[in-house]
Amino acid sequence: MIDLTRALAGPFCTLILGGLGADVIKVEEPNGGDISRGNAPYLGPAGLTLAASGPDDVSLAALTRLRGKRSVTLNLKHPDATRVFADLVRNADVVVENFTSGTADRLGVGYDAARAANPAIVYCAISGFGADADPGVRAMDTIIQALSGAMLTSGGPDDPPIRVGLPLADVLTPVWGVVGILAALARRAQTGQGEFVDVSMLGVLTSLVATEDWQALQALGQPLRTGPTLPRLAPFGVYRCADGWFAMVAPQDKLVASLTRVMGKPELMEDPRFATRDARVLHDAELTSEIESWAARLTAAEIAEQLAAQGVPVAPIRSPIEALTDPRVCAREETLPVQHPVLGEVEGLRTTGIPLRMHQSQVGFQRPAPALGEHTEAVLEGLLGYDTAQIERLRADGVI
Repeated sequence: MIDLTRALAGPFCTLILGGLGADVIKVEEPNGGDISRGNAPYLGPAGLTLAASGPDDVSLAALTRLRGKRSVTLNLKHPDATRVFADLVRNADVVVENFTSGTADRLGVGYDAARAANPAIVYCAISGFGADADPGVRAMDTIIQALSGAMLTSGGPDDPPIRVGLPLADVLTPVWGVVGILAALARRAQTGQGEFVDVSMLGVLTSLVATEDWQALQALGQPLRTGPTLPRLAPFGVYRCADGWFAMVAPQDKLVASLTRVMGKPELMEDPRFATRDARVLHDAELTSEIESWAARLTAAEIAEQLAAQGVPVAPIRSPIEALTDPRVCAREETLPVQHPVLGEVEGLRTTGIPLRMHQSQVGFQRPAPALGEHTEAVLEGLLGYDTAQIERLRADGVI
């Protein structure tokens, strides 16, 4: 697989594929490499720093996104780079890029160039607005969150727009890129034909926003932003307690009956406001008041223990740091220790893993993030058959 990507959305796509077993050849600019290599904080012999001071200080972003990949330097702006690119594509199954629409074609590494070198290539283009968007239109995660409507799905009616703390568009779009690539490879196995996979960040996030019935709710006069709870499924949402907050999902009558018993108020099930699902939808505020009056005397852990014992879905609200070290996700390697190419595993720092398991296949990363251009000679010699003189000439000419 030839990885022409940079930043987050593209590299996350190839990271997933690499974790599933693909041999990912990461093509980077000779001067600086992927822009993630310059993202603070850095990890090196002196520990964590906000500024790099030596060659062994590596960006945590790069340590995560470049794992398992082989790094080859190639100056795509040099006219001779297209020949090297064509040779790489002839030996590949997949190309992934996330340039602004039109940039790959302008550099001579777009789908037409790849298909000319290898008609069976599966070429995935990840962009803000689709491969057919106006050239030069740039998109970042926050811009896509704003345009998709996602920023006005959380919070209460009077709250300002809420930027989701996770870069949703940057991490969900590549998952759909993986889906498209795998589907294209399966189709190629049947037909022998390559494919162009076109994935839009705006399209992905808006399609996910559309899973909720916003237009119907508006037509019925229902608020679209409901704060901590979701009235149409009451009781459903986030509730205050003695030491913070807890989450609970209990819309069915059976679950509400269990909840009211734990609360010591089984008579609430006889109250016309709470006796049926439709009634609870109309009286969510009153039900929330009852729940929080009870919860005010208990910690989130106590509430979770009591409700879970009665089969009510419940959880304390945890910080990201607490969540990363959950024994369940650690045991399944869904989060992993950060691995530095020189220092090895670093205690106290965890990053994303591959959140699935297979019985017959191993998933995960076989090597830490590479140094810039670490595998250039090995790939050009071993995969493309270039001799030493060719490689030295490419280096002298500024191609690699």
